[in-house]
Amino acid sequence: MALRYDAGEVVTAMVTPMNANREVDYNKAEELAKYLASNGSEALLVAGTTGESPTLTHEEELELLSTVKRAAAGRAKVIFGAGSNSTETAVRMTKLAYKEGVDAILSVVPYYNKPSQKGMIEHFSAVAKAADLPIILYNIPSRTGVNMLPETVAMLAEKFPNIVALKQSCPDMDLISELKLICPSDFAIYSGDDSLTLPMLSLGAHGVISVASHLFGSEIKSMIRNFKTGDVLASRNMHKTLFGIFKKLFMAPNPVPVKAALKHKGLIEEYLRRPLVELDEDQKAELFAVIDRTKAELAD
Repeated sequence: MALRYDAGEVVTAMVTPMNANREVDYNKAEELAKYLASNGSEALLVAGTTGESPTLTHEEELELLSTVKRAAAGRAKVIFGAGSNSTETAVRMTKLAYKEGVDAILSVVPYYNKPSQKGMIEHFSAVAKAADLPIILYNIPSRTGVNMLPETVAMLAEKFPNIVALKQSCPDMDLISELKLICPSDFAIYSGDDSLTLPMLSLGAHGVISVASHLFGSEIKSMIRNFKTGDVLASRNMHKTLFGIFKKLFMAPNPVPVKAALKHKGLIEEYLRRPLVELDEDQKAELFAVIDRTKAELAD
């Protein structure tokens, strides 16, 4: 059965480039969006956690959305991180994203205030009713402090046709099995962790919302395509080759390592907004060594 909405198999959770004054560099954002769309990314997620959404203003987020939409037009879909721990804010940002003509939104489980499952249902019901727009739910217990249960996801997916997918950032593979058993067959599941993409594909996930695709987007796309077309050995070998970089990109809080890697690649500067801080020189050497080793393995 076709998916109710297909954002593609490789969605890049895009960083937000900044200049030395730690202001958003919209020109670099445009350049990066074009680069990613030409290197394996079928969709770009703007203003997610990797995009430093906790320290962006809503005005900056919407300007980023407009910038990336222009850059990605005809190249990749654009998804907007419209979530909030305030239902009122999440609804307002969803409506604004709809007016901007975004392809879909990502809406995270409310963080810090730790709602009950009933509270999550009420929150996402309000978001779903706010605009006729594809909505990807985002479950990341390590950041929100609470886990959205498969039963809650299934209930929302059954009730709202525009709740189309789930980004699942949780290492418990049994939860993926439960989701596939009880969610509608046209509801997509995305891995929210690069290193879990292959295991989740084996249980029926559709793709990944990725950080490593900033660097190895085409290779991740190949890994997914090979798995789905039956060349499991090639898919597993690619996973093994990329596994080191999957893990090393989280040696410090995301997006600190990937911004350093993109600076090393010559695509953006590595500046971050506080409280995030850049890698030190020893950490950079460690990260770059893994990148170089991965490139060498891919070239063999």
